[in-house]
Amino acid sequence: MKKVILLVGILVSVAAIHVVMGQTGVILYEQKVNMHRNIPAEREAMKAMIPEFRTTKQQLFFNEAEALYKTVIEDEEEQFSSGNGGMRMVFRMPNTEMYMHSSGKIISKQELMGKNYLIVDSVQMSPWKFGDQVKTIAGYECRMAYYTRTDTIPTMVIGGPGATEQKREPQVRTSEITAWYTDKIRPFLGPERYNTLPGAVLAIDINNGERVIVAKTVELRELKKNELKEPTNGIKTTQAEFRKLMEEQMKQMGGRGMTIRN
Repeated sequence: MKKVILLVGILVSVAAIHVVMGQTGVILYEQKVNMHRNIPAEREAMKAMIPEFRTTKQQLFFNEAEALYKTVIEDEEEQFSSGNGGMRMVFRMPNTEMYMHSSGKIISKQELMGKNYLIVDSVQMSPWKFGDQVKTIAGYECRMAYYTRTDTIPTMVIGGPGATEQKREPQVRTSEITAWYTDKIRPFLGPERYNTLPGAVLAIDINNGERVIVAKTVELRELKKNELKEPTNGIKTTQAEFRKLMEEQMKQMGGRGMTIRN
């Protein structure tokens, strides 16, 4: 009898894995960024020119082998100005995409100065630790995972044309990453590069609210034609080469208050 019960349990588990791995659909995420959090004290006046939070939407299309994470373009530009008619800040939504294949290949489509670049890379496993907390997100029970990430912010030159250039030395920045994932949707799936957990990542919190990404809806359905396809329109490059291009662009723009992050 015990052998029969064990066999039934194994068959049920195999069937459940098959159902999860055969899923296709789209997850709608909302990203909220605290734009005041990293403004240095000497530039406190900037807080009057930009809102504290900026909210954007992203979609993650997926099947059993591929995924495509892309920005939902709602307003081409967002404009904010100070109350006394001073400087106006303009934010243009970049057209970004990230394609991921189960083989480990990642292709990021990034726009820089009117040109599209295809950054070819591979999946990097993050050193996740697992907690015992659970919470419900978009109707799915999720478990917590977390790790600490250390980034080196590269050297920047500050000061526009004709101004005295000041070189800012590389800085080390530590970020606390918290994820919430569900095993009811296939593993190795999630926003951006947060996709190396044994289930779909439905929420990410960076530094306790500095940047939060949360799934609002999960729609399991057949994908429409062209909803999920590998980006091919752009100049192929590597992450290191694209970083150099960004640094050069920052130097030309004066690098005022800008930070390069992956």
